[in-house]
Amino acid sequence: MAIRVHVDVVSAEELIFSGQTDFAVFPGEAGELGIYPRHTPLLTRIKPGTIRLKVPDRDEYELVYVSGGMLEVQPQLITVLADTAVRAADLDEAKAIEAKRRAEEVLRDRTSDMGLAAAEAELSQALAQLAAIKKLRGPH
Repeated sequence: MAIRVHVDVVSAEELIFSGQTDFAVFPGEAGELGIYPRHTPLLTRIKPGTIRLKVPDRDEYELVYVSGGMLEVQPQLITVLADTAVRAADLDEAKAIEAKRRAEEVLRDRTSDMGLAAAEAELSQALAQLAAIKKLRGPH
């Protein structure tokens, strides 16, 4: 019998994913974190990006975009708490491109009401969403 770990991905609005996985990859602040069952306990922040979950009996990874948040790893349970989490298939490419354009414009002009830090955060999230969409589409 294969050893698995339960993963819960929770946003401020809802539970996005709850289920068993063989392996999971998270966007850590210092690089990607690959987590197998029975991993040493860990508590860390994650940055905007894509979570990849290897669900049993599926060839494709389950992809979830997160805007950042906290990752807690226990030997039999992984929990992600994120302000925003969206299944990659539900991401809106047009909205992400528009958010990227707006943020880049604010960073160039610096005359907008949006603060520099807010523009940088919006740009980071838009780029992470576009990367998640690109991963979902695969090599085309």
